[in-house]
Amino acid sequence: MNKWHRVDCESPIGVIEIVATDEAICSIMFSERDKALYRFKEDTPKVLVDCSSQLDEYFKGARNQFTFPYMMEGTDFQKSVWNALTRIPCGQTGSYKDIAFSIGNEKAVRAVGSANGKNKLSIVIPCHRIIGANGKLTGYAGGLWRKEWLLQHENSFQKR
Repeated sequence: MNKWHRVDCESPIGVIEIVATDEAICSIMFSERDKALYRFKEDTPKVLVDCSSQLDEYFKGARNQFTFPYMMEGTDFQKSVWNALTRIPCGQTGSYKDIAFSIGNEKAVRAVGSANGKNKLSIVIPCHRIIGANGKLTGYAGGLWRKEWLLQHENSFQKR
């Protein structure tokens, strides 16, 4: 049985709660708390330290890819959607329809939207890069204002 570890990291757009086993990150989600509640401890696994450090680099504009191990927990279909999301380059966007086509199931647009909304690895599995087919922002579990911030932040990577 896995032991779960939890750490809160502060970011320019709020507290991010990271959950991991000793070996892999399981969840990276925005919290509505004002302050970090879960702190690093002596026995905090390296994977949590690495994840926090890489997210900090991302927010400072020094990183747009992540190398720490993570695990996706979901159905095979959800995992195929999440894997497709990782292929959207930093600074670019796509739609549910684009993802449905990329996984070879062009009729699954609504199911892609549902899978997108169940992503527990915010930023790393970049569901924030999905916008409406009309070019407008669509829902985001962390709030549309965060989605807008993340997209603008990633656009700044391209201008360097």
